[in-house]
Amino acid sequence: MPVAVGPYGQTQPSCFDRVKMGFMMGFAVGMAAGAMFGTFSCLRVGMRGRELMGGVGKTMMQSGGTFGTFMSIGMGIRC
Repeated sequence: MPVAVGPYGQTQPSCFDRVKMGFMMGFAVGMAAGAMFGTFSCLRVGMRGRELMGGVGKTMMQSGGTFGTFMSIGMGIRC
């Protein structure tokens, strides 16, 4: 299948590039949501200092990875 060329000679991103971009966007959104919800839940439990940072970081990575995975699957379906 030929690659579509735009009016100024640009080529469209490949399917892998779209899936990768979907993962990065989802990861960023998930990290932001994880920062908010993780901070609230860790403070509610009573964590302070190093324990708080570890808990929030873990929550950010988990939610970023989860949301990034679902966004990359969604972008893969659209290819």
